[in-house]
Amino acid sequence: MAPSLRLLNGFTMSVQTRTSGFNSVDTGAMDPATWLGMDLLMFIGGGPAGTAGGIKVTTFAVLFFLMLSELRGAGAVTVFGKRLSRAVHRQAITVIVLAIGLVAAATITLMLLTDFSLDEVLFEVVSAFATVGLSTGITADLPVAAQLVLVVLMFIGRLGPITASTALALRQRTLLYDLPKERPIIG
Repeated sequence: MAPSLRLLNGFTMSVQTRTSGFNSVDTGAMDPATWLGMDLLMFIGGGPAGTAGGIKVTTFAVLFFLMLSELRGAGAVTVFGKRLSRAVHRQAITVIVLAIGLVAAATITLMLLTDFSLDEVLFEVVSAFATVGLSTGITADLPVAAQLVLVVLMFIGRLGPITASTALALRQRTLLYDLPKERPIIG
């Protein structure tokens, strides 16, 4: 492709990974490194108020600023002059860990059920979790059990992060006691 067409298609495909699943280039013919980049974009997803899937940009941003604050040794996470509460930290970490766990479990399951490569299977799984609709072209060739795993993952991916974050935000238990603090070695 001409450089200008490559730039246009690259931009278009990066936007499509966030939301609609249209493709202007044959996804199955792409390089595995491109699939990995698209996997990351699909996993992060779109904005929190939209219908895009994934963990949402705000959840990823909270984790990024949490990491940045930890690397700087800051006592609190601040973003644009505002401090994020510890409840927001825990919610973001929980949503991301749950999402990674779901994607990893589904990827391992599909790897056990099929003979396709890891990069193809991971692309299908992340696309299903993020409800994007892109495919490398292997979905039709998957056994019925693997297709059902993708169907369940689409359902969980659509409702999961939203439900988990809502449940975390609305649920509060008041403890009548405090446990002693522990500082395990991290890293």
